[in-house]
Amino acid sequence: MSNVLTDRHALYSAAEFRRRALHQSGGPVDMSWRDHGDHVLNPDIVAQVESFKLRDAAVLVPVIDDGDEAHVIFTQRTATLRKHSGQIAFPGGKIDAIDGSAERAAIRETEEEIGIDGSFVETVARLPNYLASTGFRITPVLAVVRRGFELKLNPTEVDDVFEVPLSFLMNPANHSRDRRVLDGLERQFYRMPYESRMIWGITAGIVRTLYERLYA
Repeated sequence: MSNVLTDRHALYSAAEFRRRALHQSGGPVDMSWRDHGDHVLNPDIVAQVESFKLRDAAVLVPVIDDGDEAHVIFTQRTATLRKHSGQIAFPGGKIDAIDGSAERAAIRETEEEIGIDGSFVETVARLPNYLASTGFRITPVLAVVRRGFELKLNPTEVDDVFEVPLSFLMNPANHSRDRRVLDGLERQFYRMPYESRMIWGITAGIVRTLYERLYA
């Protein structure tokens, strides 16, 4: 994909993000998940996880329309949750039968977790699935969010919400690699420290995939 700016859109604007999301490189989203993010770093673990009975989940990757410098919303999960407690995450959760699609599930979960009304959210595209060793097949839903929304955090799920410039996340110089034993398996993963926060694990893997398909 060319990195030449269009006449209309700054590189890290929500408008340019939308355009790139609709014209992703890297093959069809339903066939190329093994080729992106930290799946490439952990082929043996990915093959093992693929054999699990996976539950379908969705997360919203919310990109705020802030003119030439879009921002991405992240949550910090509460320390009392059974899965991924205290970690940095995108809003999201299990896809319920009543949802009908990953997009509807991601919007519903976002409203339930942090209070952003769906009328402020424009879903744009999907990224390839992320297979988590905790037993989830996660569909990342890319979205543009209009300012004017109000936050209302669900204290049983979310401790905090913060924003990171899209330009920071899409700079590969901010993507470092690490390894750790997770769920009994030694796994390589990406780390993206931002101010006092540490984005890593599943969330960093999704961000890395976003970079590879839209901005690399």
